[in-house]
Amino acid sequence: MREQTQSNSAAPGDRLIRAGAIVFFVGTVATLVTVAPLLLGTSPFPTYMFGLSMLMGVGFLIAGAGVFQSIAAGRRQARAAAAPSPSPSR
Repeated sequence: MREQTQSNSAAPGDRLIRAGAIVFFVGTVATLVTVAPLLLGTSPFPTYMFGLSMLMGVGFLIAGAGVFQSIAAGRRQARAAAAPSPSPSR
């Protein structure tokens, strides 16, 4: 039997996971840029760079929300598949 879903269809939560990964990556770069002057002995970056470092945690939370959304959708789909179909009345 052929698969009912298309290979390019996006499951629920996929966009949140991708957005979370991008925000996490931006936060990682900001963290590396913020820590570099401390390791090199140069003057530190402005305070807002430390705030940008918090994007790592925000991205992690966004991706986690996407994972939970896809889990919930999978559970709903499994319940719908397991639910008995109504029998015709005689």
